[in-house]
Amino acid sequence: MGVKAIAQALDMVPSTCLHILRVLVDEALVKVDATKRYALGLEMLALAKSVIQNSHFASAVQPALDRISTTWRVTAMGVEISGLDHIIVLALSQSQIPFRLHVDVGSRFPALISATGRVVAAFSKAPWSEIERRFRALRWQRPPSIVVWRQEVDHVRRKGYALDGGNYISGITLVAVPVLDDAQNVTHTLVVAGVAEQLDSRRCVEMAGAMRDEARELSSLLLARR
Repeated sequence: MGVKAIAQALDMVPSTCLHILRVLVDEALVKVDATKRYALGLEMLALAKSVIQNSHFASAVQPALDRISTTWRVTAMGVEISGLDHIIVLALSQSQIPFRLHVDVGSRFPALISATGRVVAAFSKAPWSEIERRFRALRWQRPPSIVVWRQEVDHVRRKGYALDGGNYISGITLVAVPVLDDAQNVTHTLVVAGVAEQLDSRRCVEMAGAMRDEARELSSLLLARR
């Protein structure tokens, strides 16, 4: 983006914006090309990684993810929720089986996608019309109908976990449970991913129960650290 476009987007005076951009370029947080267009620099990636690594949640959740991954032989993730906008993976534990989900710490996804998306919708205070509008803009490999998806969101409220049986990624089952704050708002989720053939209904229910126990312990730990 050029200086004018950045200044307009930030509602800043162009000269002030240019001064700030030059400082950021000097710090390698922003880079500029020969046409005077600006983009994020490599140091921004290092800064973002540092922020994630120093997150209280990331350090607190890692032992739980390792236990889940080892016990159930799945990929386990700790995910932070940013309203209805995005979710971001803050911690990750891979199992020792050949299956690997192509996701890294720092990966960002639309908030309402997959199993975590059902949890977000279940606990959101946003009007259903807004949730439905965002849902219809999502991209799935096998998209559920809005009717079925809403029933699955209601299931989260009753059972305390969400299941994506190959809708987001064909052949992959994902299970998510909420991590709640003291006001019972969902701030994070614990998520597991595994090959559908290895995660039948009974196993998913048992695993979800273990994940809920880990989520409750994690919530208490995070509250104690405040």
